[in-house]
Amino acid sequence: MFWLSVAGGIFLIWLVFVFLFTPGINYRLAQRTSIHSPDFLYTLQSTCQAALHHGNHVTVFTNGVAFYPAMLQAISEATRSINMELYIFQPGKIANQFVAELSAKARQGVTVTIVVDALGSLSLWGRPVSRLRKAGCRIESYQRVRWYSLARLNNRTHREMLIIDGKVAFIGGAGIADWWVYPSLKRLRWHKPWRDTMARIEGPVVAALQGVAAENWVECCGEILTGPDYFPTLQPAGDTTAFVVKSSPSDRATASRVTFQMLMEAADHSVHISTPYFLPDRALRRALVEAACRGVAITVIVPGRKTDQQWVRLASRRMWGQLLEAGIRIFEYRATMTHAKVLVADERWSVLGTTNIDNRSFEHNDEVNVAMLDRRVAARLLEDYVRDVADSREVTLERWRRRPAWEKIVGPFVWILERQQ
Repeated sequence: MFWLSVAGGIFLIWLVFVFLFTPGINYRLAQRTSIHSPDFLYTLQSTCQAALHHGNHVTVFTNGVAFYPAMLQAISEATRSINMELYIFQPGKIANQFVAELSAKARQGVTVTIVVDALGSLSLWGRPVSRLRKAGCRIESYQRVRWYSLARLNNRTHREMLIIDGKVAFIGGAGIADWWVYPSLKRLRWHKPWRDTMARIEGPVVAALQGVAAENWVECCGEILTGPDYFPTLQPAGDTTAFVVKSSPSDRATASRVTFQMLMEAADHSVHISTPYFLPDRALRRALVEAACRGVAITVIVPGRKTDQQWVRLASRRMWGQLLEAGIRIFEYRATMTHAKVLVADERWSVLGTTNIDNRSFEHNDEVNVAMLDRRVAARLLEDYVRDVADSREVTLERWRRRPAWEKIVGPFVWILERQQ
């Protein structure tokens, strides 16, 4: 019994060290190239091992009042298959609408396949899942806590995606929860619905997104999705060139991190970042500072006081001095919690999806993004960005230096979040 306890203690210590102290990768470009260079697209595509798809159409939706009706409408029009993968599927008014619509389509003979994260959507299990399964929906939980998978406990699926008939996809930062569309009461104060962005995508790149959805369904139950119900022949639908950037912690050097690093370092004129959790590691901070010193105008929008993760905000703010000194502009969004995850480089390249600028997204989670080469899409995303800046307060270097004394004291003690959040 004694030796069993010792072995258990050693295992727990090992687990803590693996989770908290795995050293970061020192990402950097072997040779800087420009976004506008003829070889950049080929290099990015090859490095991320992603197929490039031409002829896509992208529609951007701002906030839940716009994207939830569009998603429900698309579900109602499904005739063959519906695939969903979600980190957050939270019981409530919005969830009830989706459960009702998904159940109705399943009863009509549409194959409904859903993967939800075991921890992020823990509260869904019970009556909502029973309703879905009773109607014929197939729903599985990703990474349930089991004795043989404790070493992968930190790996969650953070993907938020919906694919209809293998032809239409929705992707972005939002899951299914009331806080994206209804005011919420926190600390005896009412807060506006969260700010977020989703996109509806049609065209050949949808097949790649369907493949991402199929990936974790295989892991959950072993079934490989095949056939025209899931992978129909897709025709060009627009002018957007795009490829899917999926990442998983099976490889520590994830494609999403490579994509973000390359776009930031290759930008010649501007980088616009919107992220709810901004914890760039040393290598990414160095890349941002070097880009700013080259004259690239870098702007970052993050949550202000109205955030769902106060400790993350503290951990983020402690590292801003170096960035502000280099001329990087940081804005704290004041209207509500901002959860939009957008990167726009040189008003040409856009990345939209689920990846945050933090190590959890880059190393621990399953994530999915779409990288798009289209000035029209970039301009549409920047319209929202300009409005968000107007609803934000800029944090100048002087203001950052005058932050409260308690924050300066507490900040160094939350450094661990830089590797885990």
